[in-house]
Amino acid sequence: MDDRTSLETAFDSPEAKRRHVRQLFQTIADRYDVITRLLSWGRDRHWKTRLLDLVGVWKGARVLDLACGTGDLVFGAVERGAEATGLDITPRMVQIAQAKPTMHPTKMHWLVGDMTALPITSASFDLVTTGYGLRNVPDLPKAIAEIRRVLKPGGFLGSLDFNRPDAPWVRTVYLTYLRIVGATLGWVLHRDPDTYRYIPESIARYPGAEGVADLLRAAGFLDVRVTAVLGGLMTIHIARR
Repeated sequence: MDDRTSLETAFDSPEAKRRHVRQLFQTIADRYDVITRLLSWGRDRHWKTRLLDLVGVWKGARVLDLACGTGDLVFGAVERGAEATGLDITPRMVQIAQAKPTMHPTKMHWLVGDMTALPITSASFDLVTTGYGLRNVPDLPKAIAEIRRVLKPGGFLGSLDFNRPDAPWVRTVYLTYLRIVGATLGWVLHRDPDTYRYIPESIARYPGAEGVADLLRAAGFLDVRVTAVLGGLMTIHIARR
C-alpha cells in the first residue's frame, strides 16, 4: 500500500479525510471513468444528464463543477451552451479532464482546489454542480457555505451523490454489497481491498438525503428539492441561493 492514510484512520479528523481523499483519487484517477461506470451499472452518465436537466443549465450560464473528476459535468454543461469551470482537489483528475478532446476549449477552465476554501470570487457563478462531491469533503457545512458564497443571488446548486438509506435493513444490505464489490475491485485493480471500500465507509458517515437538505436550508439555501434516483439509493439535491 502507498503512503495514503489507512481507511481505519481516514475519518479521524477533517485533515485526515482531506489527505486520504486527495491521495486516494490520485491513485485511482486513471481508472476513474471505468470504475464509475461499473459501480453505477452503467447509469452514471444518465444520472449526470438528469442533474443538468434539473439544475437548468442554459446557454451563456457560468457553471462551476466541484469535485469535477474527469470532467463529465463540465463537458455536459458546455454542450448546452454554458461556460464551465471544473475544480478538483486531485491534480491527476484535472490533467485527465484537460486532455480529453473538445470542440469548445475556450469555454472550459480547470482548477486544482479545495471545496472548503474555493479560490473563487464571491457571487461569480450562476450554477454550481457536483457529482459525488459533498460526501467526500472533510467539512460539509463549510463546503456548503463556500458554494453559497460563490453563487450569484438566485443561482442554483445541483448535487448528485450516493444516499444513506433510512431503513436499517436496506442500509445494511446496500453497504454490505458495496463493501464486497469495493474490496474485490480494489484487490483486482490495486492489490488493496480498502481502495474502493472507502465509498461505503463514507456513505455510512454521510448525513443522508434529508440530512444534507437540512444543512442546505440551515446555510440559507431556498427551494431545496430532493430527487430520489435508483430507488433512493442515489439522490439529486437542487437548491437556490
